[in-house]
Amino acid sequence: MNMYKWLEEIRNSRVKKPLPVLSYPAIQLMGINVKQLSFSAEAQAEGMRLVAGRTDSLASVSLMDLSVEAECFGSRVRMTEDEVPTVVGAIVTTPEEAAALAVPSVRSGRDGIYLDAIAEAKKRISDRPVLAGVIGPFSLAGRLVDVTEAMILCFEDPDMLRTVLEKCTEFLIEYIRSYKAVGADGVVVAEPLAGMLSPDLAAEFSHEYVRRIVEACQGENFLVVYHNCGNGMIRMLDGILGTGCKMFHFGNAIDMRELMPKMPADLIAMGNIDPAGTFLNGSERSVYDETAALLKDCGKYPNFVLSSGCDIPPRTPWGNIDAFFRAAKDYYKN
Repeated sequence: MNMYKWLEEIRNSRVKKPLPVLSYPAIQLMGINVKQLSFSAEAQAEGMRLVAGRTDSLASVSLMDLSVEAECFGSRVRMTEDEVPTVVGAIVTTPEEAAALAVPSVRSGRDGIYLDAIAEAKKRISDRPVLAGVIGPFSLAGRLVDVTEAMILCFEDPDMLRTVLEKCTEFLIEYIRSYKAVGADGVVVAEPLAGMLSPDLAAEFSHEYVRRIVEACQGENFLVVYHNCGNGMIRMLDGILGTGCKMFHFGNAIDMRELMPKMPADLIAMGNIDPAGTFLNGSERSVYDETAALLKDCGKYPNFVLSSGCDIPPRTPWGNIDAFFRAAKDYYKN
């Protein structure tokens, strides 16, 4: 699929399908738990197929499991039956450990499951693009050195942080190229930790490395989609746009009504109904009303695509998800 043409078609279309980050609620359709989903390529592919069959989404998005890459580097991951896996502890605490950190080969861990899942999903989903998901370079480095320590290292030992970032970026480029090789139409790079940085620090320790990933991986047949759910995204928008991505996903910590006038018309911006406060804990009525209100204000922009603010939680009621899509359908039919 020519993904640049796909983006052009989105901008030129009056009716725009939503593209929520919707994957984990598939467990409810399958009668399994999050842990079972995380360890099975077959379950992930089937879950993506079921979600695509139930929703008229713009694309199919794989699991946003931001522990996979750190686990490949050797991090310990905590898993429960009903929660998304999380990284526990740091594995790099000194410059010497940073220098000795080995870059893992692709398919050295659960990343192989996720690659196989996308390959299988491409066989089952043919009516829309299939997008994989990976963590961003600074967010991965933060899991290896500890999130708080990553912030401190920006000031106290930037060289150590850059050493880790170089290795993270090297691995991510090869991992994303592997997704491209198995047939993915693009990848969503989730860089939430960069949202905690100042614009200058984000440019130095995040945007530059994302830009290198984009240059190495993006082309007309493969998109690199940028995601950040931090509340500082509007302040660092120029730096984010400089990564070279053509499609951006923003979390509910920012106001899309403020962002959209600042977005270049040739770049797609997606967002941003609250995944926890609204999707998970709201009612069908509140989901519908909030979605309709966002579309009323932002649907007028040709480069706006309705989405969730981040990954929709596993136990989100499907009635709420259906209300989100129903609100979009009602808006665009008028």
